[in-house]
Amino acid sequence: MSIPTSRAAAPLRVSATRVSGRLPDFPWDTLAGAKATAQSHPDGIVDLSVGTPVDPVPELIRNALADASGFPGYPTTVGTTELREAAAESLTRRHGVTNLDQSGILPVIGTKEAIAGLASTFGLGPGDDVVIPEVAYPTYEVSALLAGARAIRADSTVALGPMNPALMFINSPSNPTGKVLGVDHLRKVVGWARERGTVVVSDECYLGLSWEGEPLSILDPRVCDGDHTGLLAVHSLSKISNLASYRAGFFAGDAELIAELLAVRKHAGFMLPFPIQAAMTAALRDDAHADEQRERYAARRRTLLAAVEAAGFRVDHSEAGLYLWATRDEPCRDTVAWLAERGILCAPGDFYGPAGEKHVRMALTGTDERIAAAAARLAG
Repeated sequence: MSIPTSRAAAPLRVSATRVSGRLPDFPWDTLAGAKATAQSHPDGIVDLSVGTPVDPVPELIRNALADASGFPGYPTTVGTTELREAAAESLTRRHGVTNLDQSGILPVIGTKEAIAGLASTFGLGPGDDVVIPEVAYPTYEVSALLAGARAIRADSTVALGPMNPALMFINSPSNPTGKVLGVDHLRKVVGWARERGTVVVSDECYLGLSWEGEPLSILDPRVCDGDHTGLLAVHSLSKISNLASYRAGFFAGDAELIAELLAVRKHAGFMLPFPIQAAMTAALRDDAHADEQRERYAARRRTLLAAVEAAGFRVDHSEAGLYLWATRDEPCRDTVAWLAERGILCAPGDFYGPAGEKHVRMALTGTDERIAAAAARLAG
């Protein structure tokens, strides 16, 4: 009996076209050395790098999750009517948004996933331009790269010249800088984008955490005159309600854009679990817990800001959000190393683009005890 001659296996076709090849190295992997140094501090690490919530999930939200946990069927991608109504009402009540109802709301499985897939979901690809801020949350660039589109960094429409981008990401309050865009700037962006047919996606995940000035939603009538055409706002409950582990977020805005996203996401099976939808509904209907959490962060900010400035740092922007955007006017990796020697871990500014190479991002999300420890170490 003859034995078939073995043949070399053909290369897997997916190996030749790996999407990961389009993407930058995962930035957090580069902090391993600094993290090890900070962990060796006798009093332990103060980790102010990622910005993950550390405070308890409010009881009313946990109760809503538990009460909905017996539901055995599939959830819907569009979400419950109660959730969509609660989201629309919260934006009106908390942030002055008008002309928004449930048709302009779509829940998502965490805003990072939703942002990363947005350019692809809208059908963008090679030949399309996606504008992102000069210093930006990395997932905006990832969204463009996953779609095969080109990411363009710009903070002003003047810098874009005659360009007609398909999509523009803006972020106010900014992660990482905490900068707040004023009403005149936002109005100019909306007008410029509408002249070109550009969709504007406004990441507003930190809108409820302002310390100086008044951040505005892109859907605020002072910005868009009550017309949401071509506009999407991105909202998250991760920070203000401590729901990072729940992956609780939503899109709001142009009902036609929402309908398109829904049509694609239904096919892809992007369904937010039913108990999470119930928990989100409870969170969005209650303002007291959000106000309490905001005050916790305000107190931590006062402590850390005073210590950072007393240690010789300059803090730029940082008028809102969960971070201090700090600098010693040196390469950011040198600052990361200096802080790590004192047991403090922060994020280097180059994570967020070349323009951030002399800053570090310090999160306010340590416990009261860890923030106090950081302040003491900075005092030296």
